Amino acid sequence: MAFGWKLYGDGRTPPLGEAVAPDERLSWPLTIGIGAQHVVAMFGATFVFPLVMGLDANLAIMMSGVATIVFLLIVSGKVPSYLGTSASFVGGVVAVRAAGGDSGDVVGAILVSGVVLALVGVLIHFAGVRFLHAILPPAVTGAVVLLIGFNLAPVVAGIYWPQDQWVALATMAFVIVASLALRGFWARISILLGLVFGYLLSWLLDVTAGPITSVLGGATEATEHDRLVNVAAVADAPWIGLPDFTAPSFSLNFSLLVLPAVIALVAENTGHVKAVAAMTKRDLDPVMGRAIAADGVGTVIASAVGGSPTTTYAENIGVMAATRVYSTAAYYVAAIVAILLGLCPKFGALINAIPGGVLGGITVVLYGMIGLLGVKIWKENRVDFANPINLVPLAAGIIIAIGNVTMVFSENFSLGGIALGTIVTVVGWHVARAIAPAEMKEALLREGVHPAAASTFGHVHGDEVTPDPSSVDEVGRPGVPGSRTPGGNRLDR
Repeated sequence: MAFGWKLYGDGRTPPLGEAVAPDERLSWPLTIGIGAQHVVAMFGATFVFPLVMGLDANLAIMMSGVATIVFLLIVSGKVPSYLGTSASFVGGVVAVRAAGGDSGDVVGAILVSGVVLALVGVLIHFAGVRFLHAILPPAVTGAVVLLIGFNLAPVVAGIYWPQDQWVALATMAFVIVASLALRGFWARISILLGLVFGYLLSWLLDVTAGPITSVLGGATEATEHDRLVNVAAVADAPWIGLPDFTAPSFSLNFSLLVLPAVIALVAENTGHVKAVAAMTKRDLDPVMGRAIAADGVGTVIASAVGGSPTTTYAENIGVMAATRVYSTAAYYVAAIVAILLGLCPKFGALINAIPGGVLGGITVVLYGMIGLLGVKIWKENRVDFANPINLVPLAAGIIIAIGNVTMVFSENFSLGGIALGTIVTVVGWHVARAIAPAEMKEALLREGVHPAAASTFGHVHGDEVTPDPSSVDEVGRPGVPGSRTPGGNRLDR
């Protein structure tokens, strides 16, 4: 089923306890309204992450709409999801730029990862979901997600925060307070509200306190400048036009730096599909591989023209949980709106004028959240760090990634940071399990970590948790409700 939705009842909002299935829809006015909610839910992160990766945010938003349509077609409308910008690639992209790569190198490396992700999805489709968990148990997946997030700490400390430390501090504080004090829809968009707050605060300080002296991102010396350095470009930008496209270029070194994000995306997609399955009360394991492959295809299409990597979004799953409307028609509406927004250069100029200090306050929260999501995987799956199989190789891989340790093999080839840390984590865990004594292997089974002991990422003794629209995730948004699905993990990108 791709199009041709059945009208739910009389087309009105479902009563308490009822839900609109993926192949159903409400009246078109209500469907458009719910689609608009999905746009708002994905909006903040979808344009923030391209900014911190140095990519065109306008193009990212437009291609997120294109990728969503492609995803829905590949899964035949069985997995209602929106594909926004993935945070899992940020660490690798930062490493590529630190190594001298430009935007062409960045999107080329992302495209390669998209191809690999699509191939992994095809493999899972034919080999089954159990194969996935045998290769990437929760201990390994959690470590990779953690090291991707925490590897980004120097970016905040060295690039964004110093541009305006007081605006950064105020923006960070606002996001923390908003995510805790606000409720429902407003809590879900706390990051977006933080951006608006920081933007307005920067404008107010420019008017009242005058210019600031700091080192702008990419510069080497401090200069005096307004906080809103690119605001003139907003007035000059046209209302209608195409975003800036970038042709990908390919390098083995750069591709290896970005490739570890595939592990995070596989885990993330698995958790999201499990969450949707729990909410819609349907067995989606048969389309798990297609969903992962579709995410990879979406990333390939987006990066082929210079766009950002894509992934399914927990924020939009939260909207479904709150509305109990799982209709894919609303996602098509959201995708079309995103494409139209991408065709407005003035909107893109407004986004690109966000001050570095504001991004400092936002990224200090977002990067930390990425890392802690890895810890969340460990906690939910009861990973036992008293067991050396988990403790030793994971500890080594994490420190290598956070410290940007580098192995130089030749003048033209080296591995370091996230790439080297991921290899040590994945290979080291499997080697450790292979050579460990029997009692350590048995301990993995008791803790529900060994892939043979569980059919999914969930722990073997866990109770089935169904979606609860009243629950919130770690930043106050309705998460993949209940924060855990039957055997699944929820990752934010």
